[in-house]
Amino acid sequence: MDLALTLVALGVLFLAGLAADQIGRRTRLPRVTLLLACGIAAGGAGLDVIPAEMEAWYEPLSIVALTMVAFLLGSALSLKTLREHGRAILWISVAIVLVTLAVGGGGLWALGLPLGLALVLGAIASATAPASMQDVIHQSGYENGFTETLKGIVAIVDAWGLIAFSVVVVVAHQLNGAADAGFLTGALREIGGSIVLGVVIGLPAAYLTGRLTGGEPLQTEALGVVFLTAGLALWLELSFLIAGMTAGALIVNLARHHTRAFHEIEHIQWPFMLLFFILAGASLEPAALVGLGVVGIAYFFLRIVARLSGGWIGAVLGNAPRSERPWFGIALPPQAGVAVGMALVAAEEFPEWAATITALTIGTTIAFEILGPAATLWAIRRVARESPA
Repeated sequence: MDLALTLVALGVLFLAGLAADQIGRRTRLPRVTLLLACGIAAGGAGLDVIPAEMEAWYEPLSIVALTMVAFLLGSALSLKTLREHGRAILWISVAIVLVTLAVGGGGLWALGLPLGLALVLGAIASATAPASMQDVIHQSGYENGFTETLKGIVAIVDAWGLIAFSVVVVVAHQLNGAADAGFLTGALREIGGSIVLGVVIGLPAAYLTGRLTGGEPLQTEALGVVFLTAGLALWLELSFLIAGMTAGALIVNLARHHTRAFHEIEHIQWPFMLLFFILAGASLEPAALVGLGVVGIAYFFLRIVARLSGGWIGAVLGNAPRSERPWFGIALPPQAGVAVGMALVAAEEFPEWAATITALTIGTTIAFEILGPAATLWAIRRVARESPA
């Protein structure tokens, strides 16, 4: 690829990101949605001005960006936050997954889909978009009980979703006449191994980082820990999201000498996130929304209903403030890479359903990723207006 073209393209993407950031600051539009829209307009579905070689950067960029997000979400699981909001975080995250599985799976089954396929799609629908959620929370500028609880929910809801998905895949195989529980064992190994990897990295990082300067890790330390976590997770075929969240939670709780343990990650995160969202938009195919039909529309609305009801049920069981209870479900519709990853795995496991799984997941993910951040930002602002404390 021509070096001059690469540099020009990078310059244009960074300036587009700057414009999206400024528009987001001056309007009620989430910059995530603006960046995705820029990517769609510049990518193959639009003007097709992003070089194909640059689109190949999407996977490594996404891994680095999401590992940074995982560390920041893990930092939301401090002992202080867990003491104040831990019950709500636990109940809402569990309720979101279980209600989505029940409402989504049950609704699709009632529409005539095979029970196994309906359950798989319900499990996929439980996934969220950690990067979008974290960025919208940051853009909102609010740091209150609602946003702290949201960050905690996002930090663990996909872990519950992965467990539910693993169980559902085994159940679907059983319904199809295959009695293989190996997938569940492998999934539990991945989750457990990822937690162990997070502990192995997080424990020494908590005590060793931030010793060279006044209580803050150096930028090189932050980058080193992020890349080490991502690389080892990929090498060991583990989840870099779960490993990063585990390490982040350990660092924030054990690094007593840090003044701002994740300050440098916050500083260096945005350029990676900017390119990640634009290239994510470029990789989307809006044409996938066409032809989803009744099942696609049902899947979309069933997930919304599940989010609203699951968020409210979990908030009630978790004893969240009454003024916040209706808003958790509204704040949690974004869906992105985790769901697509589940869909790709499910398509390999069930080739007879592969076309339906990928079309529904990719098509509705586009809609949720573009519309979802706006709902999240709206919910955060409504709660802040109604409960300023």
